[in-house]
Amino acid sequence: MYSIVIVEDEPAIREELALLLENQGYRPICITSFDTVPRQILDQKPDLILLDLGLPGRDGMALCADIRRLSRVPIIFVTSRDSSADELRALSLGGDDYITKPYNIPVLLARIKAVLRRAGGPAESDVLETGKLVLHLTRGTASAEGRSVELTRNELKILAYLMSHAGQIVSRADLIDALWDSQIYIDDNTLSVNMTRLRAKLEDIGLSGFIKTRRGMGYQL
Repeated sequence: MYSIVIVEDEPAIREELALLLENQGYRPICITSFDTVPRQILDQKPDLILLDLGLPGRDGMALCADIRRLSRVPIIFVTSRDSSADELRALSLGGDDYITKPYNIPVLLARIKAVLRRAGGPAESDVLETGKLVLHLTRGTASAEGRSVELTRNELKILAYLMSHAGQIVSRADLIDALWDSQIYIDDNTLSVNMTRLRAKLEDIGLSGFIKTRRGMGYQL
């Protein structure tokens, strides 16, 4: 999963971007303290940065220059400044793209994909880890503290999705959408059966209660 840092001081825009990215399968990381942005970005190790220009303290141009001294992480400027001079300067400082507000959502998403594709993206990991649980995607196994269990294709997909959203509440509808693309083909009972079998297998390797039910909301690791 690609992680994208959002450096935007307007809460409404920041939250809109975060929700948009999350719905597209990205992991958004919102910066809300602007005193140590380069250090926070280094700590997070994102795959992409969405950077505003009009920020409190140091503006986006200065931050881009600071970031470029430390990292080659792709940077897309998302700003209300629409002058060609600003765009030229932003790109000359090391920005990879420049998008003006109000942005067209499909265009923004296409630009993000293009920049990530050019950058090569992160190396896809075969292993996901959450707490004591280790999920081997190509082997189709889950293990914890020396014990291992084989998973079916659906169990593997459910667990991988939950681990990719660890700490978040995942609704049943969202889980069905993510796993099978259409609720027409998979009903609610089918998900329940798969979840029951998956929980039993996790219990076999010492992870009883690892998947929590949040009543009326969904599941959470």
